[in-house]
Amino acid sequence: MNRRDLETILLTLESTTALLSRAAASLPAGQERRRTRLGGFSLVEHVWHLADLEREAYSVRIRRLLNEDSPRLSDFDGARIARERAYGARDLAEGLGVFALARRRNVERLRAVEVDDWSREGLQDGVGPLRLSDIPRMMAEHDREHSAEIAALLAEIVHGIAAPPGANSAVA
Repeated sequence: MNRRDLETILLTLESTTALLSRAAASLPAGQERRRTRLGGFSLVEHVWHLADLEREAYSVRIRRLLNEDSPRLSDFDGARIARERAYGARDLAEGLGVFALARRRNVERLRAVEVDDWSREGLQDGVGPLRLSDIPRMMAEHDREHSAEIAALLAEIVHGIAAPPGANSAVA
């Protein structure tokens, strides 16, 4: 991955914090726990899922790939963790803060990676071989999926526009 491509991805990753904050600000009061008629995550559930994934999966993967030879990386079962941790009962503002801090730290760490380290590899459960260079792309793709789900959620809550089937699957 060249520096220019990396910086483009990292800028995209940084923008997710603002996207989540704008989404929270656009919701009518008391609607942060509301899901669409099709289910999926509420906004507070999206935020806490992203926060925990950032801290407990991406951060760990980055650190281990940089510091260990061929680590075996565990998967992150987002749907299970959301249920176990009762994301829907958590505080939205706190989740936004936790995500913002974790994302900022990960982006800073990725910006500091040396060219030779991008090829460091591990094996992720459920994914297979994984290079450090794959991580920012995975993060950006996951953000895009949640951004689309959040857009559908807001369209229904704020504007009464029902999301098409499959638009609100709680992606893990």
